[in-house]
Amino acid sequence: MASEENNRGGFLIQEHYCGIMGAPIYARICGALARGLTRDSRVGTAILDWPGEPTRDALPLRFMGGLHALVLAGADDELADLYAGRIAEPTEVEAALNRVLVRNDAALLPWLDGPPQTNEAGRSAALMTGLLEIARRHGPNIEILEIGSSAGLNLLIDRYRFDLGGVMVGPADAPVTIKPEWRGPPPPDVPIHIVGVRGCDVAPMDATDPTVGARLAAYVWPEAIERVARLNGAIAMVREKPVRLERADAADWVEARLAESQPDGVTRVLMHSVVWQYLPASVAARAKAAIEQAGAWATPDRPFAWVMQEPDRAVAQQFVRVRSWPGHGEWQAVATVHAHGAWVDTNPIADVRAGHELPEGSV
Repeated sequence: MASEENNRGGFLIQEHYCGIMGAPIYARICGALARGLTRDSRVGTAILDWPGEPTRDALPLRFMGGLHALVLAGADDELADLYAGRIAEPTEVEAALNRVLVRNDAALLPWLDGPPQTNEAGRSAALMTGLLEIARRHGPNIEILEIGSSAGLNLLIDRYRFDLGGVMVGPADAPVTIKPEWRGPPPPDVPIHIVGVRGCDVAPMDATDPTVGARLAAYVWPEAIERVARLNGAIAMVREKPVRLERADAADWVEARLAESQPDGVTRVLMHSVVWQYLPASVAARAKAAIEQAGAWATPDRPFAWVMQEPDRAVAQQFVRVRSWPGHGEWQAVATVHAHGAWVDTNPIADVRAGHELPEGSV
């Protein structure tokens, strides 16, 4: 069983992530919880007695989603004051948070039951950066298979418009344009044609359900106003035309999809973002084995690629990495990226521990 000290440490780690990602509200609250959380509430006790590894389990983000849901619902005036910074002195923040938890125990406890589903459409820009590298290597035709699709907002990657350092990708009339702050050289300016997009999730969310929309909004960090507008635009796109999203275990789905026939001249791509750390070890091992086998089977006419945006906890950064077969079986880091798509940096990456191909982290 993890210790109380370790669980408090999970909030200190999240405080650090929030600080470097421009989220001072969450940084302040995570720090206060790490230092001053008590057992006066059931949810406080559940956090301090959490049996797993808090960062791998995204415990802070489970809880912060619940807090933000209360704020969005206007359910607690003192919590609203905390978010607005009207209560800012550290010991006052700690005391106020414990009072908020006592008052809202029943509402907050269920948020600990499952990992956050931060289905951030902005990550599509980072993933597209990787896909353009794959198109440069193997040609324009791309078939995408995504695991951990949540509500399927990244399955709209063929329908978004992207401005990637001046490289324009996607339909010119798309209702949502994603333009991250660009740092470094632009990605390869090559043709790309996404011929199909499918995804799976062990617990998919129906983005067209208003209660799901509210839950997704609760996982948006409060400083990121532009993310809310992007979320609403993406949900409207799903309502207009649904995505191909299945309920499935990641390993089962990957094994089945990679066993399907593949058209000549199309690169099949396994894609995911901030997912791998949540997979049970046995599921990850099976999925990885199926991916490696698909790479071994790949031919110049039927290439295969793996594109991911995943965090590396050791350096508190997220990277877009790509592998492809035949001919490019080693990982290449093509960009350092903001966890929620605010910026993409393609400047040379000095050390991303290339051999540590599936890093752990927190978002």
